[in-house]
Amino acid sequence: MTADDTTTTPTKTFSHIPILPLSQALDPATKPQFLNDLRSALLNVGFLYLSETGLPSELVQNVISECRGFFEKLPVEEKEAIEMKNEKSFLGWSRVDNETTAFNPDHREQLDLSTPHAIPGPEAPLYHNLLAPNQWPSTQYLPSFRPVYEDYMRRMSHISTLFTSLIAEAIGLQPDAFAKFFDSDQQHKLKIVKYPEVDVPDLPSGASEIDRKKWEIKRQGVGPHKDSMLTSYLLQASNQPGLQAQNAKGEWIDCKPIDGTLVVAIGQGMEALTDGVCASTTHRVLSPRRGKGARYSVPFFQGVSYDAKFEAMDVPEEVLKLRDEARKARKDDVEFTFVKGRWGHLGEATLTNRVKSHPDVGERWYPELLKQIRAQQAAAKA
Repeated sequence: MTADDTTTTPTKTFSHIPILPLSQALDPATKPQFLNDLRSALLNVGFLYLSETGLPSELVQNVISECRGFFEKLPVEEKEAIEMKNEKSFLGWSRVDNETTAFNPDHREQLDLSTPHAIPGPEAPLYHNLLAPNQWPSTQYLPSFRPVYEDYMRRMSHISTLFTSLIAEAIGLQPDAFAKFFDSDQQHKLKIVKYPEVDVPDLPSGASEIDRKKWEIKRQGVGPHKDSMLTSYLLQASNQPGLQAQNAKGEWIDCKPIDGTLVVAIGQGMEALTDGVCASTTHRVLSPRRGKGARYSVPFFQGVSYDAKFEAMDVPEEVLKLRDEARKARKDDVEFTFVKGRWGHLGEATLTNRVKSHPDVGERWYPELLKQIRAQQAAAKA
């Protein structure tokens, strides 16, 4: 199945999320159509389902079962032993309501992991603290957890590299155009997430804007945001809906779970590097309602060198014209992280975002940075 819109003419807004089979990109006969569909999704949506990824079905099922096992089998004291605030790296377990998005708590429990890296030396920049070993759950309770997720991250590293090269081709660049932004041992990150049920009544018809906002906050699994790096790949590990992307009219479009797919979101880093051609789309997750069962998900985040500086790529003029048309319809009510001139390196922006999201880690390891962030937030409110 391919995207419904197979041209590059801007659709102004979107009412569905396109589905692109990755296998078509590997066949010379179908690759041109795939790239055409991909260009349309990049310009007009910033979100897509990727099907026929080549991931072994047995591995995917193991990823899902180990995800559930972590939340359901691991005693709380074992989780506390690998809590995120124990380390400077922002890798580890987070309690429900511990992370903040759009100034409100995210009602989710999660474990943050990454591809393996050693602890940086004392001479390294502060943001290199993000490179570190994982805090793994006890093998006494979850003996297969680590090998399953190390295998999955390895495979997803290859898929994300391939897909980034296809993005480059889709917008008229060489396949290796993004290679200079990656480290030779590039760090990629992954979360496993549980969204518990919430007991929230239906929103009354005719509710005011204020009441609607309050209702949305009560159901906030993750608040409205844009992913930060280049691309992210979400495995929806249960059948509960909840993920939504915001179109140009400000409407929230459901991204329902589809077996055998990954939901790909374009990050702010990709938008910055392509001078706005690849749209980074605001999205959120609503917590499942009482009686629907918890929602599970496993997002993989493609990394970029923390030492990289953001410089726009030389995107062809004809693609930039398509960008300009698409921009007229985009709705942007989420702060854009990678503003030119604000940061010397990507790592500085990334570390600041992590401290914003996890102030408990900031209080313990980055108190001066947290103080600066809170002062800036207070000034912005004033």
